Amino acid sequence: MPAAPTWDPAQYLRHAGHRARPFTDLLARVPELPGSPPRIADLGCGPGNVTVLLAGRWPAARITGYDNSPEMLARAEAEAGPTPGGGHLDFAHADARTWAPTEPYDLIVSNATLQWVPGHTGRFADWIAALAPGGTFAFQVPGNFDAPSHRLMRELAASPRWRDRLDGVLRHGDAVLAPEAYLEHLTALGCTADVWETTYVHLLAGEDPVLDWVKGTGLRPVLDALAGDPEARDAFVDEYRTALREAYPARPHGTPFPFRRVFAVARREGS
Repeated sequence: MPAAPTWDPAQYLRHAGHRARPFTDLLARVPELPGSPPRIADLGCGPGNVTVLLAGRWPAARITGYDNSPEMLARAEAEAGPTPGGGHLDFAHADARTWAPTEPYDLIVSNATLQWVPGHTGRFADWIAALAPGGTFAFQVPGNFDAPSHRLMRELAASPRWRDRLDGVLRHGDAVLAPEAYLEHLTALGCTADVWETTYVHLLAGEDPVLDWVKGTGLRPVLDALAGDPEARDAFVDEYRTALREAYPARPHGTPFPFRRVFAVARREGS
């Protein structure tokens, strides 16, 4: 299993507005929670910028954001503490590959994290079992692994110049499942599930904005693998930049960046 990437919160947050929109769309479909106040886990909270949105929806909730990146958790700590609605927000280290809840939750939510967890559907049973009756498990994952941004990265990594150094570093198109497959997994676990997909067309500004976007996410494993050889790292990035410019040409008002995402909201039946 590839090692978890090293994260750069500042780079990730450069496109925070576009990245937050799927989370707000996901929360809009989450039903009423059973707890009063509700207990919520945000699995893969990153820098905490969207975790705070949970307190806006459920002001009295006790919310914990979990992440395995020390860099992300350090950034998130600025958001910790009492919330204006009388709830509380904190952050803790946990890895989605192994996290096992030790208390009941009214909502377990995960935003653009599970694509980093091979075989993540195998974790669903433990998480759903930890929900209070009537509780919800909700997540969204990128569904764009066949898009040029990822396909070109994989093709370049597999080319003769790079394959010896980057073999096995990148994820492949099966990092996430089709919506129908998620629906099958969730209903088999006794949940009432709502699964859908959306393709956003982000209009990005600046020079080489798609490269700037993936530097905060999908390109991280390559940057880690070549970190000890800055000349090689820069050479890979330059080749990749050229390919992205052709795949995502700039327009007069910015660079359109289509981005498909898959969403699921699964409610555990009440007792």
